[in-house]
Amino acid sequence: MDEQGKNLLLATALSFLVILVWYWLFPPEQQAQLPEPAAVEMTEAAPGIASTPPAPATGQAPAGTAETAPAPGADAPRLEINTPRLTGSVSLLGGRIDQLALKDYKETLDPDSEIVSLLSPVGSTRPYYALYGWAPAGQLSYEEVPGANTLWTVESGGTLGVNSPVTLVWDNGAGLVFRRTISVDEDYLFRIDQSVENRSGETVRLAPYGIVARHGEPETSRFFILHEGVVRQTDKELSELDYGDMRDLAFVDREAAQAEVSQVEENGWVGFTDKYWMTTLIPAPGQRFTSVAKYVEGADIYQVETRLPLIEVAAGASGGTETMLFAGAKEWETIRHYEHDLGIYRFIDSIDWGWFFFFTKPIFWLLHWLNAAMSNAGIPGSMGWAIIGLTIVIKAILLPLAYKSYTSMAKMKELQPKMEELKERAGDDRQKLQQEMMALYKKEKVNPAAGCLPLLVQIPIFFSLYKVIFVTIELRHAPWIGWIRDLSAPDPSSILNLFGLLPYATPEPGSIFAIFSLGVLPIIFGISMWLQQKLNPTPTDPTQAMVFAWLPWIFMFMLGGFASGLIIYWIANNTITFIQQYAIMRSHGYHPDVFGNIKASFQRKKPEPSKK
Repeated sequence: MDEQGKNLLLATALSFLVILVWYWLFPPEQQAQLPEPAAVEMTEAAPGIASTPPAPATGQAPAGTAETAPAPGADAPRLEINTPRLTGSVSLLGGRIDQLALKDYKETLDPDSEIVSLLSPVGSTRPYYALYGWAPAGQLSYEEVPGANTLWTVESGGTLGVNSPVTLVWDNGAGLVFRRTISVDEDYLFRIDQSVENRSGETVRLAPYGIVARHGEPETSRFFILHEGVVRQTDKELSELDYGDMRDLAFVDREAAQAEVSQVEENGWVGFTDKYWMTTLIPAPGQRFTSVAKYVEGADIYQVETRLPLIEVAAGASGGTETMLFAGAKEWETIRHYEHDLGIYRFIDSIDWGWFFFFTKPIFWLLHWLNAAMSNAGIPGSMGWAIIGLTIVIKAILLPLAYKSYTSMAKMKELQPKMEELKERAGDDRQKLQQEMMALYKKEKVNPAAGCLPLLVQIPIFFSLYKVIFVTIELRHAPWIGWIRDLSAPDPSSILNLFGLLPYATPEPGSIFAIFSLGVLPIIFGISMWLQQKLNPTPTDPTQAMVFAWLPWIFMFMLGGFASGLIIYWIANNTITFIQQYAIMRSHGYHPDVFGNIKASFQRKKPEPSKK
């Protein structure tokens, strides 16, 4: 590679380095954490009536104040939830699904760690629950329909489990009997069947709704590449709102709830997404409804709603609707099953694939397939080996580009003597030198920038893989070998305590010494990058030589705190690149002197004799 090629490579590498340093030193502005709310004595605002499109809205307007709930800690009858993957309970007060934990996931790697808790009732530290009910229209009042404080009774069923639904019933004493049947599958999907039997002797009009409410802003990872907050599908449009966006929604009255309302004509869903978990309201595919994202300022409640169309129930008749609730882990295979088999439109996009979704989706699909194949073959640490297998596949796909690149680099080495002659003839006339060098490249059909192309292609792939490893739950707590027990976390070993040989704890993340706490994998990565450089002689320009000498070690420290799975990818990538480049360059007559270049890098350059 000549001077221009080296300059381009250097500029690309340094640009990448500047981006990493910038986000490390100057992370995006974060919203301040809201203070812990006092015991909230109010629950969700009652939703308004959604009329049947295209008629104008009828009935009462959305209520702006929250309904009064029993004092936190008040006893209410409960119905147990127990499935192979879920445990929790349903409160008969409001029929809320408000206690839910995930049996398959623990908070930490400690075997004695608590399982992950997803939903929690009013009176807990962070209430988070799903609630269903009916909004009245016409002559009906809120006291005549079930809502947040309705005390239901069990009509049939016991413990809610797979193939064991339960039915709740409430008689309003005025001729309307409401029923709610709740069922759950073997994973994370609840079905909520709401119905009303009209014995009043008059036609009634009312509309079913669903709510997911969070009291106070939850703890989030607060990282710029990850969305946490509201995610919703409105027909063809996928939209996201973080918690700051919800607080900033336009509103008319300071006492009213801030809301963003969208009409869904055919397919949609809305819910809250965390890094690995999600709670989502899902009307039946093809169902029209109103999708609402709301912030109740006085009560500090974040809320999403699905308001279904108004229905009329004649005297002596019954009416109702069926909706779904997803509450669980964002597992790719599970969510894809719900999308394909139940027709939940674009549900797979509830996982945050990012801007490079055209890379992240196929990358994860291949990673998932490789992991499943290796796991079925009984290979321990299959996800780590799947990352290495993914690297091999990516390098194989990019081989034609790499072949052209390394062929061009080999030809550049062959042209080195002629280039030296041009430099001697041109002397200090750099314009003449550039012209003659361009003429030489054209004559020999050599592209000096071709050697940089693999690096340029690797950058979006790198960010896409980083996104996959960071956001997908399949890598959470996934072990590999030995001390690597979580591929989504940094290497836990540290050079500061000689990788566990010394009885000292490693620095806490975020401390000034944490950047020096390099693990085994980052060190191997730095060495692999350094060895890759040694396929070429040290640049003659002192500045370039110094920058190239420092780059592997700078990247080693910069990437040392990244997820172990990403470091494994880079180590595998550097190793395969070294083998490819060495083989291709030898096949074109250039024999890289790796050991000689390593030896030369440790030798001090002798000063030139002074001219008298």
